[in-house]
Order: sequence, then structure tokens, then C-alpha cells
Amino acid sequence: MKVTKLVSTCDIKDCPTIYATDRGTFLVQGETPTDHGLQFPAHETLVEIPMELIQKAIRDNLI
Repeated sequence: MKVTKLVSTCDIKDCPTIYATDRGTFLVQGETPTDHGLQFPAHETLVEIPMELIQKAIRDNLI
């Protein structure tokens, strides 16, 4: 899979980031919340990213 960094809220490795893949999908880097109360399959996960990151991606016409 080829991954391209689209947008981030900072330049170090542990910041919320959105990546595009050559599969036509997005990867999202963010915090793993533990207090959501949701149930989902073991092979899936959740990450939490700030709204600011989505707004920045939209403003920059990245998504």
C-alpha cells in the first residue's frame, strides 16, 4: 500500500494526521479513546481526531 500524508496538526509523529492510500481510502492517526461505550468487531478500532484537522483538510481541498 502506498500512503501519502495529506494533513496534520503538527510535524511530529504522534499528532493527529490524515493519510490517503493508493487504494482510494484514508488512514487516520489519532488518539485511541477508551470511554466511548461502543462495541465493534475485534479486527476494527477507533481513533479520535480533532475537528480542526478535518476542517483544515477541507480548507486545503485535500478531502
